[in-house]
Amino acid sequence: MKHSTNPPIPACIDHEDAPFGYLRLGNAALNKSTAFTQEERIRYKLEGLLPPAISTQKEQQTRVLENMARKRYDIERYIFLQALLGRNERLFYKVLLDHIDNMMPLVYTPTVGQACQEFAHIFRQTRGLYITAENRGSIKEVLANWPVEDVRLIVVTDGERILGLGDLGANGMGIPIGKLSLYVACAGVYPHQCLPIMLDVGTKNEALREDPLYLGLRQPRLQGDDYYSLIDEFVNAVQEVFPHALIQFEDFLTPNAYRLLNTYRKRVLCFNDDIQGTATVALAGVLASNRITGHRLKDLRILFLGAGSAATGIADLIVLALQEAGLSESEAQDRLYFVDRKGLIVENRQHVAPHSQPYTHEGPSLSFTETIKKVKPQILIGATGSPDTFTQEVIQLMAQINDRPVIFALSNPTSKAECTAEQAYTWSDGRAVFASGSPFDKMIYNGKTLTPGQGNNAYAFPGIGLGAIACESRLISNDMFLTAARALAEKALGIFCCRVLIRVDIEHRPWVAVCHIAYAGIHQGGFSHLGRSHDDDSLY
Repeated sequence: MKHSTNPPIPACIDHEDAPFGYLRLGNAALNKSTAFTQEERIRYKLEGLLPPAISTQKEQQTRVLENMARKRYDIERYIFLQALLGRNERLFYKVLLDHIDNMMPLVYTPTVGQACQEFAHIFRQTRGLYITAENRGSIKEVLANWPVEDVRLIVVTDGERILGLGDLGANGMGIPIGKLSLYVACAGVYPHQCLPIMLDVGTKNEALREDPLYLGLRQPRLQGDDYYSLIDEFVNAVQEVFPHALIQFEDFLTPNAYRLLNTYRKRVLCFNDDIQGTATVALAGVLASNRITGHRLKDLRILFLGAGSAATGIADLIVLALQEAGLSESEAQDRLYFVDRKGLIVENRQHVAPHSQPYTHEGPSLSFTETIKKVKPQILIGATGSPDTFTQEVIQLMAQINDRPVIFALSNPTSKAECTAEQAYTWSDGRAVFASGSPFDKMIYNGKTLTPGQGNNAYAFPGIGLGAIACESRLISNDMFLTAARALAEKALGIFCCRVLIRVDIEHRPWVAVCHIAYAGIHQGGFSHLGRSHDDDSLY
């Protein structure tokens, strides 16, 4: 009989009091199912509880892949994979790692978007922690209910801005679960050190509140001081119960996202993936695209469609990079333009959001196409959550202005992308340098195979988080994101050009390689200021 070569389970999980017999088969962290060796079956009192044949993990993978092939829709494959995660973690991550290109769109974008929309209807097994507005005053006790003490990574959402899908309330739990799967697969963090958390403060989505199967609080969403005081209790409780944990804020509404980041980034080991993770990948894309187009960073004019947390987060990091390239802060900000549903954001507009204020320009507000004609940007970045906003006219204008127009349609999931890869290539006569947040298929244009790039946060946040916890950082500074972006641009040009990395050293697994590149970049340059005062605003 063949024997499994599974890596050892951490001692903190498989200790002398760990379950034996049938209970062991029900523990996803311990269960190897048919891969338990004969010796293990005797030791753990599993004889008779499993079929007699002993499988290798490769044989188990084959069985998983055959089952997935029988599924008709990706959402069915998602459900199958989540069920596997719930009963055999090591097999789940082995399948994910060995078939990363095929599995990533199933456990993360775009399929996770549909999974969140249907979360209450496809729910099979609980995972993570749910903290609600009704837990006010006892959040510390709720956190202490988690069975593992050594939590190092927390991904938390309040479900108000899930991808480009809006307020999904408690259904948004699919995002923290998916993100942490990538931390394990791409960065090698132990599963038991990861904790997905849903902060359920209600929802504005009336359809959800009226859905008889909805699993969250059926009440309007908390706002104002009631909301922020609950978040504050949560953050303080995490510091007490899990003092070594990094908090990754995920899919919060833009005003809340910025307020929470600005409140806690100097006090707590945390970052906001929508603001800072997206910015890291986008800046890497900008730097990588310059190697194709021949542009210098300080000569770029960049136009954003959308002015939410993702877009302005990208802009903020680009400004820091431009300052390092020799521009002043105001000169750098003047090279970045924002168009939202009201047009170009200008100085005389009323009620400009604080995070957009640095990017206002003099003159009248212009439409999107008018702005392109006036500004003549080399790079167009979409972060709107609105499909079909990069129209044929828009792409053709960019192609008239630039030999190689750079088009980043970053909204997730695929159904929310500003344009498709096919549209970008077709309307630019095949000259566009294109990247999207979710994957698009290859296409043939004029006899040439074009493979779209993917500028997804998953290239950055696992490495950023791993670097922070591995080096026991107290805080995460802007330098870390800049360093990670440069590392991605220098070592992984293919992310944004052809999705085939120039150098892939880690068993030909590009996602894993990219995350280790990000980690290496942070480890090299991102922690040089750890001993400086938290009051040094230049760091954050």
